[in-house]
Amino acid sequence: MKRGKSYRESVALFDRMQQYETVEALELVKKTARAKFDETVEIHVRLGVDSRHADQQVRGAVVLPHGTGKTVRVLVFAKGEKAAAAEEAGADYVGGDELADKIKNENWMEFDVAIATPDMMGVVGKIGRILGPKGLMPNPKAGTVTMDVARAVADSKAGKIEYRLDKTNIIHCAIGKTSFETEKLADNLRTLMDAVVKAKPAASKGQYLKSIVVASTMGPGIKINTQKVFD
Repeated sequence: MKRGKSYRESVALFDRMQQYETVEALELVKKTARAKFDETVEIHVRLGVDSRHADQQVRGAVVLPHGTGKTVRVLVFAKGEKAAAAEEAGADYVGGDELADKIKNENWMEFDVAIATPDMMGVVGKIGRILGPKGLMPNPKAGTVTMDVARAVADSKAGKIEYRLDKTNIIHCAIGKTSFETEKLADNLRTLMDAVVKAKPAASKGQYLKSIVVASTMGPGIKINTQKVFD
């Protein structure tokens, strides 16, 4: 793939073969971000597990201490008192069948997080094939199927992110913006990595953290030393 001049200049700022400590890697991410917009800082973590096996799945959610820098639109499937609680907590959309029908019939996807009370999963299940592939299906492990919808909404608005393995055993997450101070990005990264390490499946053998790469939206990937990720 042919790269532009700006990308090549960014790559020249660091050694692509070297593994950096967390703070140094994030400082390089900020330096190599050349776009005219506030780029997202992404982390890509390759794990020594096999996602094809149910007992080696790694999935969960964590609230980043400094948020993601993104305004999160929250949809809640609830009724009665729980619907009122979701609205009071700041949910952008609250409802039931009418929201499911809108998603199914109009391909409406103007939200970033979907939350549901357990009794509404029958309604949500009807659009599972739409929400699932987009990573938007409510899930108990991620805390998005819950009776405490007010807390779930507040956490999502505050910077709660979900992490999960893809088919190649890699977790991809946003941990902030390039405009964030380096230490805030480092706090977010370490919080996420702490959760990922604690989520290590008992069935996982050998090296768990295979590789960690950080990058801005348009920038090159910078490797972090897996042995020094918490330094």
